[in-house]
Order: sequence, then structure tokens, then C-alpha cells
Amino acid sequence: MHVIKALKLAAFAIGAGAALGCQADVFVREDIITEPVPERFNICYDHGCASLAWVTLSTEQWQRVRAVFSPPADTAAGEREQIRIAVALLEDMVGAMTGTATDKGGNLAGWGKPGQMDCIDESTNTTIYLRLLQGDGLLRWHQAGDRVTRWTPLTWPHTTAVIEERSSQLRWAVDAWFLDNGEPPFVLPLQTWRDGWRPDKQNTAGGGRVAATTSR
Repeated sequence: MHVIKALKLAAFAIGAGAALGCQADVFVREDIITEPVPERFNICYDHGCASLAWVTLSTEQWQRVRAVFSPPADTAAGEREQIRIAVALLEDMVGAMTGTATDKGGNLAGWGKPGQMDCIDESTNTTIYLRLLQGDGLLRWHQAGDRVTRWTPLTWPHTTAVIEERSSQLRWAVDAWFLDNGEPPFVLPLQTWRDGWRPDKQNTAGGGRVAATTSR
């Protein structure tokens, strides 16, 4: 058991280190589908993308995702809320199909249990979901961006998925790592996230608390 935990920790460190200099279409593994479609994509789990699952969504399942964006949002802020709901919905559906439905937020709560995800897994999977939405023309105000990693000498590296507003090029972190599977991710200005934002620090973004959940 100690050996397995050590290997997972090493995988996390290697994956996080790789993320420091890579763009989202590089990812951590060469066998990740970088142009996903609902009929064929994959997701990472077991820390540092140690395990990979191939997923196929039915037409009915994808229509549920499309319904989140109907009608299209009138504002970028409205679309960010739709993105949160869609990512949570995808996590729910994919979790039930891949054994990752019990994933706990952070690294410690579910450490050593099957199907758990670290921030390399979460940022990869969220980027895949964002690319699915973008590929189907559901994103009007945003586009999927490159993953970003923050690092200081005194903290572990932490990686997030990113969206970019098409008009202003303002980038937003889409961070699902702090939350259990199926909870809408945090979306906040990337610079705020880079500065070390954590939900337990009671930080604000855009003038108010960043919401952890939303109605579905």
C-alpha cells in the first residue's frame, strides 16, 4: 500500500511538473483524445492521469448537455454559469460510467481509493469537457484555453482548466478539483486564481464570493 501511494505521489509530481510548461493540447499522455466528440473521448483518474477511461455518450445524454445552453446566454457571465452546470452534468454522467462518481474534492479525502482525481486529472477532464462543448458550437462567448499551473516554493503545484472570453481575451479558471464529483466547478478570474485563491480563504472575485454550487 505504501508503495502504491508513493507511486501515485510521484505520478502527481511528474504530471504537475509537466503541466508547468505544456499547453492543453499536449496534456500528460499521448493517448488522450485531444479533439473529443461525444461519441468518443476519454478522461483521467488515479492521480497524474495514471488511468484513462474511454467514454461514449448516447444521443440522449448529449441532448441533456445541449439543453443547458438553450436558450443561448445573453452575456458572457450567463454563459459561464451554463458552463458550470454543463461540466457538473458531464461529471455526473461520466462518473457513473467510469467508476469515478465517488471522487472527493482535493487529494486527502479520497486518497488511495479507486477512481480518485488530483488536479492533473481534473484539469485534463474539464478541458476535455470544454472542448466537447466548443466542438458542438455551444460556446458563444468563450473558447477553451490552455491549462495553467501555479507554483510557489512553499506550495504544491496546482493546475486548472481555463476558458477565454472571445471579445476581451479575459481568461477564467474553471477549477473542479476542490469539489466532489458532479458539483459545479469554481469559475473565477485567472489572475485571482494565480494569486493563490482557495475557497476556504473566503476570497472574492468580481466583487463577490465565487459560488461553489448552482441549481441544476
